[in-house]
Formats: sequence, structure tokens, C-alpha cells
Amino acid sequence: MTHLNNERRPETQPGVASAEDGLVILDGPDGVAVTMTAAAAAETGHNLVEAARAAQMQIGTTPGSDEN
Repeated sequence: MTHLNNERRPETQPGVASAEDGLVILDGPDGVAVTMTAAAAAETGHNLVEAARAAQMQIGTTPGSDEN
């Protein structure tokens, strides 16, 4: 019997964002893609930056540094 590891591992590669027909498409790992309005994408970007700063402070790295 195969045991599945349900442990989530953080993605280490960044997503790639592009603009197409007035929408923003964020391509992620394993074929994941999200299409957003420009406003939703801008707010998502802001939220990601703030969350990244908080996470870096939690582990003691400085914003913008490579923690790997």
C-alpha cells in the first residue's frame, strides 16, 4: 500500500504574473493559474508583500533576502 505524505511543503519558486486582455494571470507551480482583475491583482500583490515581510520577521531574516 502506498502512503501519501499529506505534509505541505512551501513552494520555493516564485509565480509569474502577466497581463492579457486587461486581466492579470498568475502562473504558479504544477499548472496552477489564477486570473484576476487589475484591482484584485494589485491588492493581492500588496497582501503578498506584507505577508512575506511578516514571515521573514518571524524567522529572523531581512525583507528581500534569500533565506535558503
